[in-house]
Amino acid sequence: MSVATNSPASKSSAGKTTIEDAVVAKIVGIATREVTGVYALGGGAARALGAIRDAVGNTDLAQGVSVEVGEKQVAVDITMVVEYPNPLKGVADQVRSAVYQAVEKLVGLDVVEVNITISDIHIPSDDKPEDTSSAQQPSEGSRVE
Repeated sequence: MSVATNSPASKSSAGKTTIEDAVVAKIVGIATREVTGVYALGGGAARALGAIRDAVGNTDLAQGVSVEVGEKQVAVDITMVVEYPNPLKGVADQVRSAVYQAVEKLVGLDVVEVNITISDIHIPSDDKPEDTSSAQQPSEGSRVE
């Protein structure tokens, strides 16, 4: 659904403004990514597809974000991954605050709720390549050493 607003402040400018749901979702995605401790948006499959998009330079800013836009209000659902060791509740609270501020300031609609699902935590040591050359390989035919 898109939202249409008329500007009563200026009677000389007739017409209506339509803001699509995708625009609101992108604003939410941008505001969320700016919060310290947010590693990524979306669940596992969405993040895998997002990594492919990022590789070709086509980032989906609304990944992991779902919005329901009414004429005067917005409800938001966010799925995200938090960077370890940031406090999960603290990051969620900061994201919620950033989303409220961004949507109310940039879109001009009231945010009725921001539901956040933390689907995973990212541990920075998981990004480092493992040195497998020094690891002993089990003999063929044996599953354990």
